[in-house]
Amino acid sequence: MLTFPSNQRVFLACGSTDLRKSIDGLAAIVQESFGLNPFSSGLFVFCNRACNKLKILYWDHSGFWLYYRRLERGRFQWPTDKEEVVAISSRELRWLLDGLSLSQRQAHPKVNAVSVI
Repeated sequence: MLTFPSNQRVFLACGSTDLRKSIDGLAAIVQESFGLNPFSSGLFVFCNRACNKLKILYWDHSGFWLYYRRLERGRFQWPTDKEEVVAISSRELRWLLDGLSLSQRQAHPKVNAVSVI
């Protein structure tokens, strides 16, 4: 199970990506197509055409991590918007990984805790 900090920046590459690409190819997409820095602390998420596989590119202080997920049944509710990249929260990424849509309305609203002294 992957856990990410709640303030982790997550960027989705909308539409489909050729997942034969590995770290260098995905980092080039992040930099050249999206104008973002692949060496930043964000997660860059890519999905294949069938929406049953995804890769997450993540830079850690000394190298890249490449996470790969393949569903045996079902599909990810992947956005097919015209935008090339969409910023989402790590909570919304967990929704996608769990098979939920980004626009789903079943989740409880986020509550910001207020510390009381």
